Amino acid sequence: MFNPFSEVAGDSSDATLVDQARNGDGAALEKLVLRHQAWIFNIAVRMVFDPHEAEEVTQEVLVKVITKLSTFKGESQFRTWLYRIAANHVLNMKRRSAEAKTTTFADYGTAISSTPDADLPDPHSVPVEVPILVEEAKYSCTMGMLLCLDRKQRLIFTLGEILGASDTVGGEVLEMTAENFRQCLSRARRDLTSFMNNQCGLVNTKNPCRCPKKTRGFIEHGHVDPHRLMFAAQHVQRVRDVAGEAVREIEALVEQQHVGIYRDHPFLQPTDQIAWLRRMLQREDVRGALHLL
Repeated sequence: MFNPFSEVAGDSSDATLVDQARNGDGAALEKLVLRHQAWIFNIAVRMVFDPHEAEEVTQEVLVKVITKLSTFKGESQFRTWLYRIAANHVLNMKRRSAEAKTTTFADYGTAISSTPDADLPDPHSVPVEVPILVEEAKYSCTMGMLLCLDRKQRLIFTLGEILGASDTVGGEVLEMTAENFRQCLSRARRDLTSFMNNQCGLVNTKNPCRCPKKTRGFIEHGHVDPHRLMFAAQHVQRVRDVAGEAVREIEALVEQQHVGIYRDHPFLQPTDQIAWLRRMLQREDVRGALHLL
């Protein structure tokens, strides 16, 4: 699968589609958007937590991209231009409901610890298999940890550690030097690693917190809804499957462990985005701006 954050990701196919779209080819514009929308969506999910709200964020970004496409001058790679729009949007957007509940790592740890350990739910009492609920609890909890980082840290960690952007590519997107990107990523990783090493049993076996023990409590407290799973599914693509293995060097074993947890997260797909895009392409302002045929 195409990874826009790969150092070797070619820009020629993007450039061809951009030229065709700017000349009124609606099919080329559709291909261009569909090529990048899942990546934008996966950034948005890690910024706002809730996939439904992430779809709204993705659409907001794509509206900006589509309506500003005529201003792209080719002075940088298209991926740099596009993801700068995405980055600026998620850094400056209004706070979403889940993000509004963002707390400190200390408060988040207290909330997890105060959730009582319990046996797993009765398999006959839930609509999905219990192991999937445990996965949902794990993903929800570790996704929630990201909200304890400030927005810039969260975005840099998502780009650099989860999606595998190099320091150079990440720096281009965020308009900073590669060295600055690397330093900011190191701070974000340090803060998250410190919390997980002191709290999470997935990283440090000395910690008592275990996903199966917390699953029932998460359900009872409304953090996991068996009828509306946000992250887990029977069959999923993993981030590591589409983004490839990260090439940056991570010395500490505990940091390797926490990075592995996040790269094992699902690579999510937005729902019904093709239908939304085609409705978008029927808007008069969009068609006028792009001279669509």
